[in-house]
Amino acid sequence: MDGLRTLGQPAAVAATRALLGSGMPHAVMLTGPPGVGKTTLALDIAAALLCSASDPAARPCRVCRGCRMVEHANHPDLHRLAPSGAGAMISIGGRGELGIRDLVGDLALLPVEGGARLAIVEAAHRMSEDAQSAFLKTLEEPPPGTTIVLCADDEERLLPTIRSRCARIRLGPMGIRDVEAVLVTRGVADAPTAARLARITDGRPGHAIAYALAPGAATIRGEIARTLLDLLEAGVTARLSGVRELSERAAVLSRELDAGRGRASASGETAPIGRGSRARGGRGAARTSIVPATTDAGASPAEVSADGSEAAGDEPAARVPAAERRRGALALVGIWRSVLRDLALAGHGAMASVRDLELLDDLRAGATRLTPEAAGERLRDLDVAGERLEGNVSPELVLDVLALRWTPPARAI
Repeated sequence: MDGLRTLGQPAAVAATRALLGSGMPHAVMLTGPPGVGKTTLALDIAAALLCSASDPAARPCRVCRGCRMVEHANHPDLHRLAPSGAGAMISIGGRGELGIRDLVGDLALLPVEGGARLAIVEAAHRMSEDAQSAFLKTLEEPPPGTTIVLCADDEERLLPTIRSRCARIRLGPMGIRDVEAVLVTRGVADAPTAARLARITDGRPGHAIAYALAPGAATIRGEIARTLLDLLEAGVTARLSGVRELSERAAVLSRELDAGRGRASASGETAPIGRGSRARGGRGAARTSIVPATTDAGASPAEVSADGSEAAGDEPAARVPAAERRRGALALVGIWRSVLRDLALAGHGAMASVRDLELLDDLRAGATRLTPEAAGERLRDLDVAGERLEGNVSPELVLDVLALRWTPPARAI
């Protein structure tokens, strides 16, 4: 069992070892925030089940044929499905779109290697309701020798009938020191950089590795965070336009991080995350371009369009694909939430608990303008905004509401 590569998740690893030792159930759901290692643990399970070591207690051995094929993402009996398309959804499939039906069809075939088979559904919470319904029968009674692993950020978005058929293993954010150790051990960041990235990514090693392998990404994030704090004292017009521009900048940051994840996959800096030979969909193949953090001409965020190109003027939002606008808005909301949390901590004088230490001076100033109580109200606004963005509400409307409310409370006369 030493072959498991999941780090910083002792409870999840212990639960996985117990399941492997007693007989893996036909369906397992790995839940937890994005970037905490769910896919890594799923691939650990795949390696253990597809390992050909004679001693079951030694699986995964990481040296046999099965383990090497899992390592290199080309095992024919490992099937993977991930969100695809403009909406980053897992659909039922058909009409040239890969989806659940394709995975079900693959699992209906005999195993190529003659042993176990494993299906991993990444971001399973992005399955449409039709796709979940189509998958239910296979999930309930999979073909003999087949194990299905669902990785979900939010299991509440899955049908109760899906959840009830899976054993659950939960992963949580790792300790800051554990994430630092992962980055340093894998050689993707020096100790000071690893310490900062571990803090600003909230104990999520997947995100920290992406930042480490995306030059300029941390700088963009810092710019967004500082601008949000500056907008606290701005007028209504400046807040509205400023938040829109930050959303475009956040979309650029998201693509930078995707490029970092692609580098991690290609270089093997993380546990294997590439798709196997029978993989379906996925983010890796579609997001390979690297968008520079700044343009050669030094354009400001307002002069950079949502696809990272320089714009001659203010580009109407309608020209930017809806999926891009939504993605930028979601990324901005995530950073905004981190800034607010740090503001609330600064307001309570808990400076030692602040995550982004480079913003200490800005946070101290912001804490004098936004009380901890007001910060809590704005955090609730961001939670609602995230839900609405996931529910396909117009990103512009959601951001405008947030911008209008992003102001210190009126002082009593």
